[in-house]
Amino acid sequence: MNFVSWNVNGFRACLGKGFMDAFAALNADVFCLQETKMQVGQVEVDLPGYQQYWNSADKKGYSGTAVFCRQQPEAVTYDMGIEEHDHEGRVITLEFPLFYFVTVYTPNSKRELERLEYRMKWEDAFREYLLRLDAKKPVIVCGDLNVAHTEIDLKNPKTNRHNAGFTDEERAKFTQLLAAGFTDSFRHLYPDKTGIYSWWSYLRKARDTNAGWRIDYFLVSERIKEKISEASIHNEIYGSDHCPVSLNLAI
Repeated sequence: MNFVSWNVNGFRACLGKGFMDAFAALNADVFCLQETKMQVGQVEVDLPGYQQYWNSADKKGYSGTAVFCRQQPEAVTYDMGIEEHDHEGRVITLEFPLFYFVTVYTPNSKRELERLEYRMKWEDAFREYLLRLDAKKPVIVCGDLNVAHTEIDLKNPKTNRHNAGFTDEERAKFTQLLAAGFTDSFRHLYPDKTGIYSWWSYLRKARDTNAGWRIDYFLVSERIKEKISEASIHNEIYGSDHCPVSLNLAI
């Protein structure tokens, strides 16, 4: 199966920047969006052959996720069932016969790390949520996890050491998630590859100089990591400050 994940930084804006062309070219069985920045019903998108599932934040124009899939899932759930975390439209879970599929838009710690404490609570809750699913069947989780895990996952690690997305605390939580039984699909295939990123700031023409970060991921339960046939970062596709990432899995 072919899975795609893309932080579109505003779905309505991305629609005007070639989204449908990218959607057709990537030809995914499951296509996920993060940061849709819209409420359900604000835009109608015609995707023949795909089921559509949307999760919007209570706050208009903020956060939000969506999943488009060819196969009808057995069940769909939204959020994690935790009041503190369930108002920003950040999680959608699809249950299929052989696996769970989760898309997530992890909270940003923000400038001055004003939301880092909340982010730490989120990380623990989300890891526990994934582990409850993983106890039943393998899990595929994708999305903007808002962290560059290691120094080779961003262009300028030294100057970003204590910035949101590259704090020691956020990186440690990602390490903890992997240690709990998940595999970073891209690093599984390309453990030492450098210069491949999925997000670039709009400031200082960062994409032109490839001053980017790899913060968009596909993780899989460790017991199915050998089924990973390809993990790609499509930095040739524009339309957002992120580019799509994809996973081919023999499942």
